[in-house]
Amino acid sequence: MRAKITYFVTAAVLVVYFVLVGSRGVMLMEHGTALTVTFGCAVLVLPVIGVWFLWQNTRFVTRANRLAAELEAEGGLPVDELERTPSGRIDRDSADAVFARRRAETEDAPDDWRCWFRLAVAYHDARDTPRARKAMQRAIALHEGGQPVRN
Repeated sequence: MRAKITYFVTAAVLVVYFVLVGSRGVMLMEHGTALTVTFGCAVLVLPVIGVWFLWQNTRFVTRANRLAAELEAEGGLPVDELERTPSGRIDRDSADAVFARRRAETEDAPDDWRCWFRLAVAYHDARDTPRARKAMQRAIALHEGGQPVRN
């Protein structure tokens, strides 16, 4: 729940920022000189890119949460069996051992979105965020019946 609140607060702050930046871009364009119109257009590109990025991330998170809820209903969510340091961080060797099992499971059933979901969690636990995201994208694509993302 804490992560959801943080995400929505951050998204709201970004939207306010996009509105402020966009209004500055419009103000520059309304000034009417060639230089201010050029700068105004350049400034308007930033909120457009930001909105696209925020939209893509929100879609990704929503889809991943939907898969997690479905997997939880089936009783297939990965069990947290990781050892932790006294500070609460995940032990690297423990994460690597779980990752090896999840990778083997995924290699045995490459078309099962559940395996890819669990592999994404293992990648995340092993602190490999880019691969975790790609594995989750593949799980989402397989679940939705689309073509899986190529690595």
